[in-house]
Amino acid sequence: MTSFYTEEELKAIGFKSLGKNVLISRKTSLYGVSRISIANNVRIDDYCVLSAGASGIEIGNYVHLAIFVSLQGDGKITLEDFSGISSRTAVYSSNDDYFGNYMTNPTVPSEFTNVTSAPVTLQKHALVGSGCVILPGVTLHIGCAVGALSLVNRDCVEFMIYSGNPAKPIKERSRNLLELEKQLKEKIQQK
Repeated sequence: MTSFYTEEELKAIGFKSLGKNVLISRKTSLYGVSRISIANNVRIDDYCVLSAGASGIEIGNYVHLAIFVSLQGDGKITLEDFSGISSRTAVYSSNDDYFGNYMTNPTVPSEFTNVTSAPVTLQKHALVGSGCVILPGVTLHIGCAVGALSLVNRDCVEFMIYSGNPAKPIKERSRNLLELEKQLKEKIQQK
């Protein structure tokens, strides 16, 4: 037995859609799988948690989720092609109200809570370093990168590197990866 599910086992899990060359660790926790779409060439490592709420999770091509990544909430979570999330990062598309006017946590009936949800999107080539927290309603635009241990509570503009708590722009990121993407696609078409 390998540490990753076989293709047959993955098909039997019941994903909304499932591409080719998908590696998911047997130690991954999957909830709401009928609302999870996974494209091609995706790897999800040990101890990840994918908890798809009402709006689901959509994972594009060539995406990697490192060990202990968590994706959860009722808002849609989208990881576009070539995006990646490093270890121990949490992506939330729902949030409790912490101001004390409502109760919190999923064991309390919803009439006593004020949970808000908003989509989270990592556009193409967006990268997130280890130990980050991404809050509901955030878009990491094409090619942006977030440094380790950052709190992302606002959108991040394209091809910018962010870091800190809260995350702030540090410097511009190279766009060379777009040329590399083009070369990869040409190589795939030649096969």
